[in-house]
Amino acid sequence: MPRPPSGEAEMNTPAQTSAQGGVCPVDLLADERFHTAPHDQYRDMRARFGPVVPVEFAGFPAWLVIGYRELHQVTSDPELFPRDAGLWNQWPNVPADWPLRPMLGERVPCVYFTVGEEHRRHTRLVNAVLEQTDSFELRRETEELADRLIDAFCGRGAADLVDEFAVALPILTLARLAGFPDEDGPRIARIIQRLSDAGPDATKANDEFGESMRELLHSKRKEPGPDIASRILAFDNSPDTPFTEEEMVWDLRAIVAAGYLQTTDWIGNSIRLMLTDVRFATALGGARHSIAQAMNEVLWEDTPSQMLPNRWAARDTTLGGRVIRAGDLILLGYGGANLDPHVRQDLTAGRTVVAAGNSAHLSFSHGEFRCPFPAQEIAEIIARTGIEVLLDRLPDLELTVPAESLVRRPSPFMRGFTSLPVRFTAVRTVGDHS
Repeated sequence: MPRPPSGEAEMNTPAQTSAQGGVCPVDLLADERFHTAPHDQYRDMRARFGPVVPVEFAGFPAWLVIGYRELHQVTSDPELFPRDAGLWNQWPNVPADWPLRPMLGERVPCVYFTVGEEHRRHTRLVNAVLEQTDSFELRRETEELADRLIDAFCGRGAADLVDEFAVALPILTLARLAGFPDEDGPRIARIIQRLSDAGPDATKANDEFGESMRELLHSKRKEPGPDIASRILAFDNSPDTPFTEEEMVWDLRAIVAAGYLQTTDWIGNSIRLMLTDVRFATALGGARHSIAQAMNEVLWEDTPSQMLPNRWAARDTTLGGRVIRAGDLILLGYGGANLDPHVRQDLTAGRTVVAAGNSAHLSFSHGEFRCPFPAQEIAEIIARTGIEVLLDRLPDLELTVPAESLVRRPSPFMRGFTSLPVRFTAVRTVGDHS
């Protein structure tokens, strides 16, 4: 499709373009900058198309919303822009083995993919089981697991903080919270990563993930414990609409998957910022406030949740000057919206300075489908506690490669690193974790 003339407010929808045999203006995932320099890509797309960008997403037409106000509008109106995958006007063209099918979510009985009262019913379950998490106990367990991970490499004087720490800590903690034995954590991590990276075995990973949750629930029926799976089974729900096993499996999947990947990349991106930005150099001496500032800045500038493909237009409408047709796929561009100059007056000459305590970012989404507050709190405790323990024990961390050579993980949805190689003064272990 050619670029519209200056001042033109409308263009064909992606669905119309596809039907006419043309191509969408932006092949979103083909542009390497989506992984290497998203700030530049968002700036260029905003200059060319405005806050709502017609894109090709994994072979299908869609709209990427990168305007803060427009994304706020979409997430504030679940009736006009519901999270109902069944509305998608492209389903007749989607092959059964499409790798992204599990991520978009057909009509499955889950807190992610239900709407209206059914969604609120699932939300009540998720909030209830997560609110029972003892924050003090969670900090204690996170510290214990962080020490265990650090003990495995602290005597070497070198480590990969993604593979050996940021990836491992959240899933070990969440697996324990869910009710899995510690030794199952790495296996669950590998399954979720395969699912999120949307590769050729994503469908197989999706099946394995669901079966793991089902087996956990079956084991907790026999031997319940102080864990999330047992709380789901014991949830006091209305007898008129009891949760089926399938629903419980799906909600347990949602809790574990969402908490794992975002927290992993939150840790990795925050550590990278603290190791490469002079403003946070004092944090390596133990300045606790700098850890919180770094984590908040990451949510603005380098958010783990770059994009989610989980809204569809319920009817024909307009958004950001674009004509949106019923059934069009809406991509929530959190990374782009957080960088919208209309709400970011601090954006000057490529340098960003986020005011301390400013948490108006959209990294946890907004509105009815916003990440539940108890889930945000759990992720923040795991990430911050883990970084605190790491910097307490290894205060002279430094990267062993140039910051610009760090490689991003090739996920269309998440933004994190494949590795963070560091060196430090070797130290002794703190305990016996056998």
